[in-house]
Amino acid sequence: MRLATFRNGKTCILYDADSLCDANGTPQIEPATLAPDYWRHSGRILGEAPGRGASLFLDAGDDQWVLRPYRRGGLVAHLSQNRYVWRGADHSRAFREMRLTAQLHEQGLPVPRPVAARVTRHWLTYEAALITVRLPGARALADCLDEADDDLLQRVGRTIRRFHAAGLDHVDLNARNLLVDAEASVWLIDLDRCRLRRPGRWQQANLTRLERSLHKHLTPDIASHVTRQIQHGYG
Repeated sequence: MRLATFRNGKTCILYDADSLCDANGTPQIEPATLAPDYWRHSGRILGEAPGRGASLFLDAGDDQWVLRPYRRGGLVAHLSQNRYVWRGADHSRAFREMRLTAQLHEQGLPVPRPVAARVTRHWLTYEAALITVRLPGARALADCLDEADDDLLQRVGRTIRRFHAAGLDHVDLNARNLLVDAEASVWLIDLDRCRLRRPGRWQQANLTRLERSLHKHLTPDIASHVTRQIQHGYG
């Protein structure tokens, strides 16, 4: 995967040159490609994922893509839902997530292949979006818990362990950011604000956050069993 940048006015795009360039090396992407209205007007939106970011599933021809606009949560969202303080494109949340996802993908870790990230500057602020390849048949772990057996739950634990071994601190590890595909393989998504770190207490903090998420979806007894199986797989 080769990451390249493309600038158009106030917009800067970081994209996978191996999949988004023609034979002459010209990028086959533009700012509109990372805007929801472009896909709505062309009638190529296949669906929408739940959550604050309102991710869209897109018909991109040979592949399906996921377009995720960046959205704020918490109290700060009352001031601005989609604007962030500008400190340069390379410091934007979208570019950092794009590079981190590409790095993990190149290491063979189960993350969706990143396609492109876009930041558009508005004087002292910016807005952003990210496109990744959609995983066929994948569902959030939260939607699979009623049918998840111990083998799958332990596979979740082993997957988390692989990411921790690579140093990934996933600051929002929850039952919706773990996906299970049609082959029952486990994937990790939404690396916004995540980073690579040396081993430390953050690893247990990740697992504790996931446990809290499970208790939101399950009764206490079942959530405790699910947690034990994931921890067993984690080792």
